[in-house]
Amino acid sequence: MSFRVAVVGAGRMGKLHARVLGEMEATELVCVVDSNAAAAQAVADERGCDALSDVRDAVDRVDAAIIAVPTVAHVDAGRPFIEAGKSVLIEKPITNDVPAGEALIALARETGASLQVGHTERFNPVAVALRKYDVRPKFIEADRISPFTFRSADVGVVLDMMIHDIDLILNLAGGAVERIDAVGVNVMGPHEDICNARILFDNGCVANVTASRLAIKTERKMRIFSEQAYLSLDYGRNMGIAVKKSENLDILKMAREMHVTDLADLAGKVDFTELVNIEQLVIDESSEPLRRQAEAFRATVMEGSAPVVPADEALAAVKVAYRIVAALKAHRWDGNDSQRTGLGIIDERT
Repeated sequence: MSFRVAVVGAGRMGKLHARVLGEMEATELVCVVDSNAAAAQAVADERGCDALSDVRDAVDRVDAAIIAVPTVAHVDAGRPFIEAGKSVLIEKPITNDVPAGEALIALARETGASLQVGHTERFNPVAVALRKYDVRPKFIEADRISPFTFRSADVGVVLDMMIHDIDLILNLAGGAVERIDAVGVNVMGPHEDICNARILFDNGCVANVTASRLAIKTERKMRIFSEQAYLSLDYGRNMGIAVKKSENLDILKMAREMHVTDLADLAGKVDFTELVNIEQLVIDESSEPLRRQAEAFRATVMEGSAPVVPADEALAAVKVAYRIVAALKAHRWDGNDSQRTGLGIIDERT
């Protein structure tokens, strides 16, 4: 049975989704929907499907829809499908308003529609390879930096970029957020362009997250400290290493046999880089993350598989993102006695 899908939105992400769906077996891209009829027609012509300008005209023709419109339009674009009991995958973040996200989730539960969110970093080959280690992190450090793209200037870097790492961290940490400290700087406009947040969980895990859209290069890295292993991950370059405690017990054994009371005594006697057991993550790059996501979405709709990124988990990331923004706005720039809080002041003359 063919998986019949509509793509709502003919912008950058909509074009990517349309391409991936058009390349998948047992999948039919039925239509592309956009209020800009010319934009919808251009993508539809390229993919050999119909072009529509109203989502309501697509509902009865498909099994599911992928929503790739600006975040402010997610609810209006997704609601007609969910009301009809049709499954929906919405691009991240699920909504830019927490109550609206909660209402959308409640509607999906009422109609039985599967509602999931396009946090594609969960499908990154590095994230997939990480799952086999089943680590219980005690400290997570994430850095996500890139040049300014001008595509998401209506929101700050937290909802634009950091949201990816927030979702990954919540999935890894497995606890409830107890406290957040954050500081941010705005340079290009009224919203934060650089942000650092420290997130403390009730299970003892601590996460330090930095995002910047003012860099001259692009990096997406994460380091994870746990009792079982240390992992260093590069999501941008699809690579990572693991130093597992169980694989390096020989170092401690050797130290005992050499009657060493302090590992510093081994300095100059052994070469750490040759001695330590470093395991390269086995990365499967056979398909791109967006394709993996689309295949998982199809499995949910056609086979009843559990969503990889259910809507409630995506909304949890949005809630934490807003807590981070609130924390950076409350940060006292000049200490506790200062009345100056939040972001810098934009010079209206510039």
